[in-house]
Amino acid sequence: MAERSFAKEVEHLRLGDGDIFRGEGILAITKALLQSGVSYVGGYQGSPISHLMDVLADANDILDELGVNFQSSANEATAAAMLSASVMYPLRGAVAWKSTVGTNVASDALANLASGGVTGGTMVIIGEDYGEGSSIMQERTHAFAMKSQMWLLDPRPEHACIVNLIEKGFELSEASNTPVMLQVRVRSCHMTGSFVAKDNKRPEFTIADALNNPKRDLSRIVLPPAAYEHEQEKIRHRMPSAIEFIRANKLNEFFGERTGKTGIITQGGMYNSLIRALQFLGLSDAYGKTRIPIYVMNVGYPTITTEVEEFCDGLDAVLVVEEGQPNYIEQSITTVLARSSAAAKVRGKDYLPIGGDYTAAVLTAGVEKFLSDFDPQQLGNRPPKPVAEPILTQPAIARLKDVVPARPPGLCTGCPERPIFAAMKLVDEELGTHHVSADIGCHLFSILPPFNIGATTMGFGLGAASASAFNVKGAKRSIAIMGDGGFWHNGLTSGIGNAVFNKHDGVFLIVDNFYSSATGGQDILSSRAFNKRRKTKNSIVDAVRGIGATWVRQIDRTYDVPKMKALLKEALTTTEEGPKIIVASSECMLNKQRREKPKVTKAIKGGARTVTARFGVDEEVCTGDHACIRLSGCPSLSIKQLDDPLRDDPVASIDNTCVACGNCGEVADAAVLCPSFYQADVIHNPTRWDRLKERLTAPVIRFLQRRQDRLAISFEV
Repeated sequence: MAERSFAKEVEHLRLGDGDIFRGEGILAITKALLQSGVSYVGGYQGSPISHLMDVLADANDILDELGVNFQSSANEATAAAMLSASVMYPLRGAVAWKSTVGTNVASDALANLASGGVTGGTMVIIGEDYGEGSSIMQERTHAFAMKSQMWLLDPRPEHACIVNLIEKGFELSEASNTPVMLQVRVRSCHMTGSFVAKDNKRPEFTIADALNNPKRDLSRIVLPPAAYEHEQEKIRHRMPSAIEFIRANKLNEFFGERTGKTGIITQGGMYNSLIRALQFLGLSDAYGKTRIPIYVMNVGYPTITTEVEEFCDGLDAVLVVEEGQPNYIEQSITTVLARSSAAAKVRGKDYLPIGGDYTAAVLTAGVEKFLSDFDPQQLGNRPPKPVAEPILTQPAIARLKDVVPARPPGLCTGCPERPIFAAMKLVDEELGTHHVSADIGCHLFSILPPFNIGATTMGFGLGAASASAFNVKGAKRSIAIMGDGGFWHNGLTSGIGNAVFNKHDGVFLIVDNFYSSATGGQDILSSRAFNKRRKTKNSIVDAVRGIGATWVRQIDRTYDVPKMKALLKEALTTTEEGPKIIVASSECMLNKQRREKPKVTKAIKGGARTVTARFGVDEEVCTGDHACIRLSGCPSLSIKQLDDPLRDDPVASIDNTCVACGNCGEVADAAVLCPSFYQADVIHNPTRWDRLKERLTAPVIRFLQRRQDRLAISFEV
């Protein structure tokens, strides 16, 4: 079950030669793969690649018709290893994942692939998740491409350009016997555009052909002495072949006019933002017709020396627009011009920020400063700029910061992981604070308020491994947390297997919410829903017992806070040696709501009797201690100021986003159901019996309410 279904959109993948294809960038990428005659596709979800994996899953019927094998890989290393099918055979293959974390996981397989080289064209589509919207460390793919000498494509964010780069990328790979990486940013994946489609191609050579005609070439296998020859082959054959192909096919682009002394060299992915900046400066229109010459490097690596020299000839200075650091491209351009004794000066990170997003505003300031120093005539006559007070020090902004509280990222409303961490906080009250190793996934938000749990996070599925150094005798045990997605990604072996083997005496908590929820709700091995193309319903408990774990407990309703608390306390205090493993299972509320809400809506519209639960807080009973908020942090919980002059403290309040999970009441008052919480059942399309009961009970309720109001008035008097 994916976060979003592309079942309707994938039908556009059937469009043929001359048809106009319209849709998101991820759909254009998929169409380009089919037009290129790809034989097999694999990958692992992660922003901004998750939806690409969802598109491929929804397009399975079309892939089957074309004879394309699609695998939803166990992790990025599995996906990268798939590309070995193209080492011996003329098979075109593509895989995709989130960078740079995915590339790090896949690095062993990629390094071997790049060393031996490929026969068929191979492409690694990288979701370059860089900038303030990213959820990972701020690194770039460029370094890995240079290290392994894999060619790196960075297409200009325009559908026709991306599609062309994918098609040409396969040809480039085959011409140079080298894997090719293509990086796309979040904006490229989700922008809407169009291009002229071509017919889809069935693979000329299929996986079945390879199986029926096995081939073996020792020179392609990474073993000495072949491995030493691979290094020389990269230098003498692959790199020159790649450079010749890139230049001959004009994969890099030139825009603008030579109207002055300066030019701009930019990564392909930065082109749209750069044009926007030039538009702000009056140097371009919205369609890219610019007065500044621009060299667009749709190929980030390798640098095409002759093109750089030709572009810079006659210019006094060039500005390199390269997002992120280190400044690999700027260094390369500087080296090229220095060796050719060119007069043009290279500028880049001295005019633009060393790190961070290159938004249009950032580029506008940097380009303006660069032109002011080297080509001021381009900017024309400009009025003097008023000295503006920094926005963060303006009185209105300063007052707003005092009034509006900080809101750190948190778990969804009704998330079944909230009660787990609430129980952990309650256990801390009794046993003291423990060292907690966290993991990548939704549960990572437990590091932030209101839970403030977790000291480290080292990588997806490495939560358990992160606690391995704490396998010593002490007054307290360490706790390690990971999700079910991370468990199947690599946590079973690197975490639990390692703990069993080394007799680690810590506590290992596996959060089982039935999906790879943080990446959009994709099915995994332990998903409990039926999947016609995958084998699901594989038990995590059976898996950990299968590798030797003996102290294993499962709780199938995490919202039972007292039970969760008791289980954690038992794990932390038991005398049994070895890893203590808790599998805490409850379905991801977001995916549950996506599944259940349409059914409820349909039932109500169809006239069926339907009961929905709503929670509320009795304002007269609530004491205002806010334990429910402090121990759950649910977004549907807020506070409400009463008009009663005798009650200064605001009471808890529940808004309409509540999904009636009941967790707030469970954690309130030290995990005993708080009496101020109540549940009301709303009956849609009531039956005659429902209406009769309402007529009988309503007068009694009104009598009791009026009696309570009279008592309250007499008390005030």
